[in-house]
Amino acid sequence: MPVGEFELIERYFRDRGARRADVLLGVGDDAAIVRVPPDQELVLALDVINGGIHFPDGSAGAAVGHRALAVNLSDLAAMGADPAWALLGLSLPAADEAWIADFADGFAGLANRFGVAWVGGDTTRGPLSASVMAAGLVPVAQALRRAGAIPGDEVWVSGTPGDAAAGLALLQGRIRSAAPARAELVRRFEYPEPRVGLGCSLRGIASACIDVSDGLAGDLGRLCAASGVGAELDAARLPLSPALLAAAGPDSARVFALTGGDDYELLFTAPPVMRPRLEARAGGPQLSRIGTIVTGAGVCVSGAPPGCEPGHGFDHFARGPADSR
Repeated sequence: MPVGEFELIERYFRDRGARRADVLLGVGDDAAIVRVPPDQELVLALDVINGGIHFPDGSAGAAVGHRALAVNLSDLAAMGADPAWALLGLSLPAADEAWIADFADGFAGLANRFGVAWVGGDTTRGPLSASVMAAGLVPVAQALRRAGAIPGDEVWVSGTPGDAAAGLALLQGRIRSAAPARAELVRRFEYPEPRVGLGCSLRGIASACIDVSDGLAGDLGRLCAASGVGAELDAARLPLSPALLAAAGPDSARVFALTGGDDYELLFTAPPVMRPRLEARAGGPQLSRIGTIVTGAGVCVSGAPPGCEPGHGFDHFARGPADSR
């Protein structure tokens, strides 16, 4: 007998995720109730991921569940917020219990790691899609924003951008690579790591911040537009992973790093006086200084590979290079 909507919720989602004392009412009522401390501000993020667009058809449930929450936690990280609660809307073409259990495991595993309570949501029948709203807390007046960069600030990025886009290209057969590099790059695409700890540590250091979801150069352009400035990047300073270099070679690796998306690294600016603090950080992802904020507008990349168009990133409603995703 097919399992029903409410049985799905009871069987696979109730009591998943972290338990938090600030959840006054969670799953099982018409809405959730949570307590926000008076010295904190509430930060909200929402992302929708669709099968065949944000992840390939046939993806494992655990990878989709992880991604659905991770992309929202990355938005909170870019604001310097500590994640706290999440709501999930899930559209399924059929009640495939094994896939749903796998999805719930991927979602709950990440939620538990970051102390996120799943406080409710909804399921329906339709094309495969997951919509998550995540909420977090940040001390009053300490949130990071896209606006705030000024000329002279340095541009930094965490991790090794380009890996996830290359992982997707491998899954789609657009490039090929030997097993060790392939496995690492595909993992980076399927299981993005939200930089929550880094985002919180950047409060009081970064002048502006954004997460790299649609391509480093394009996302930097959005940060610059919000701040009313321009940026100069040095392609030679881009941090490229050994796996990406092995799979794509130096020029294509830089193209992936500049224009690929799905990395969910943090791209931020900071005044030069903060450089010693950033370079002295212990633990967490590597940080690389890749450019400078300047007067004007737009992003200029010195040493960009031939044929690279740094302004192009992923856009759901645009035609052209972004549609390869």
